Amino acid sequence: MRTVSSACSGGNRITEFRLVKVEDTYYIIWCQDFYGAAIGMAKTQDFKTFTRIENPFLPFNRNAVLFPRKINGNFCLLSRPSDSGHTPFGDIFLSESPDLVYWGKHRHVMGKGNEWWESLKIGGGAAPIETSEGWLLFYHGVSGTCNGYVYSIGGAILDIDNPSIVKYRCEDFLLTPEQWYEERGFVPNVCFPCATIHATIFRVLIIGRSTYPDAYDEFSTV
Repeated sequence: MRTVSSACSGGNRITEFRLVKVEDTYYIIWCQDFYGAAIGMAKTQDFKTFTRIENPFLPFNRNAVLFPRKINGNFCLLSRPSDSGHTPFGDIFLSESPDLVYWGKHRHVMGKGNEWWESLKIGGGAAPIETSEGWLLFYHGVSGTCNGYVYSIGGAILDIDNPSIVKYRCEDFLLTPEQWYEERGFVPNVCFPCATIHATIFRVLIIGRSTYPDAYDEFSTV
């Protein structure tokens, strides 16, 4: 491990930042260019000093989502194995680790759906939310069109003790590109879940990122 005092850097390109608190530590996860798309990780307790953690997997992999607590004594991480390009495929997998260094017990969680909005590939989104029914997961689904890819947001409930089991999965999308700033940008036609804010009444605020350079993050409630 190494400690950096400012930004968490690694590789030439950094995208898809996610932040989750597990016990007394905040973990930052991102996609980086490490001989291809790879997952980067760091941790902090004060947001002043960040400690890099070894990359959990070899390239090519991305869309890493850490669960907000250990399950059966292990850290749990969702990811989406990919390739070196703009991957035309992708399923969500679950991996476990006792220490965030050594990962194993890899399990398939779910693949692309039959509906148009997730007919090409899927990937993780915001950190799962623990509920009485299981882990609420907002994920992204991708469809291919004659004008390129379209990214939408869907939802699923994973088993509370074994998150590789999908209990429920929505048939229709929750959000799909409709606003001008979702339909334009460096990568057009994107609704991508990055984080959530939720209250005790369980009104969930999805923070979805547009790729339009002048657009703000989008907030939607479900």
